[in-house]
Amino acid sequence: MTLSLLKSLSSLPLSTTWALSDLGELRGMQELFTRSAPQVLKTLKDFALVESAVSSNRIEGVHVDGKRIGTVVFGQSPVRDRDEEEIRGYKQALDRIYSNPESLPITLESIQLLHRLTRGEIWDAGLWKDRDGDIIEKYPDGRERVRFQTVPASRTPQAMAELVDLYRDLIRERVVPPLIVIAAFNLDFLCIHPFRDGNGRVSRLLLALQLVQNGFEVGRYLSLERLIESNKERYYETLETSSLHWHEKKHDPWPYTNYLLFIVKTAYKDFEERARRIKPAAGAKSQAVVEAIRGFPGQFTIAELQTACSEASPDLLRKVLKQLKAQGAVEPVGFGRLAAWRMVPESQYWELK
Repeated sequence: MTLSLLKSLSSLPLSTTWALSDLGELRGMQELFTRSAPQVLKTLKDFALVESAVSSNRIEGVHVDGKRIGTVVFGQSPVRDRDEEEIRGYKQALDRIYSNPESLPITLESIQLLHRLTRGEIWDAGLWKDRDGDIIEKYPDGRERVRFQTVPASRTPQAMAELVDLYRDLIRERVVPPLIVIAAFNLDFLCIHPFRDGNGRVSRLLLALQLVQNGFEVGRYLSLERLIESNKERYYETLETSSLHWHEKKHDPWPYTNYLLFIVKTAYKDFEERARRIKPAAGAKSQAVVEAIRGFPGQFTIAELQTACSEASPDLLRKVLKQLKAQGAVEPVGFGRLAAWRMVPESQYWELK
């Protein structure tokens, strides 16, 4: 396991050291950003949840109709199919992580609980895999290859117990930087592949949980999952590179480690950019509406916008939409009371005049 290799770690690659230094500075400004404007930050939180639930599932081929996203994530109405159930379950798992992260210590039970939340009513929810299952890559022409041979089902409970114990020891000892321990845990988890399905999603939930438990709060406001999806090719490339010879403990963990550090660093920079755009007092609610609109991954309705910006009046919503439309930032889709809206691709005119 990668975590066991960290026990004898004497030095870090220079690129990793630089990334940790940058992240230390960004984390130091975290409190300053989070005091900016409560209403706008609430909106950022809500849409980080939406983006995270949609992106993490979309990486695994789970999709939902863009017109249904607000209803699936924030609504109480019954879901229509399996994909909607998994997206709502992921959002519920994130709610649990960010509302009370200390209620989810890194234990086998917590990991199984997160899996159960993402899998819904399916029979294997929260259960370790009961049969061996390698990671297979399929090509367009029908060919297949074994990209990675995972830990056998018979050894999975023991491997997971060892992983959790090593993680807790390293976090407690503080000899290795927590971000390195978190990245190593994430790599080991994916190599063990403890569940029949849903391993990628649980790995991203654990990343969010471990970050916030160790003082890195950016995942509350910016979707780490969206950034991973945007850099999906690099995700798979570095994971494959770092998993080579993993079983023999002769693998190179740093490509994947540096990839995750890049994701967290990018999230902090995006959050800093958004936080610095926030206007105080009178403009805060209008800016919150703008950020809500920018957070929608697809089309949205005024009703969905109202749900996301509950403190903004209908008149303010219409005013902001009208102004953004005049600036060429958004456009209506359809006509009448049930018309939807969407962002204009590549628009740069988001600053309210």
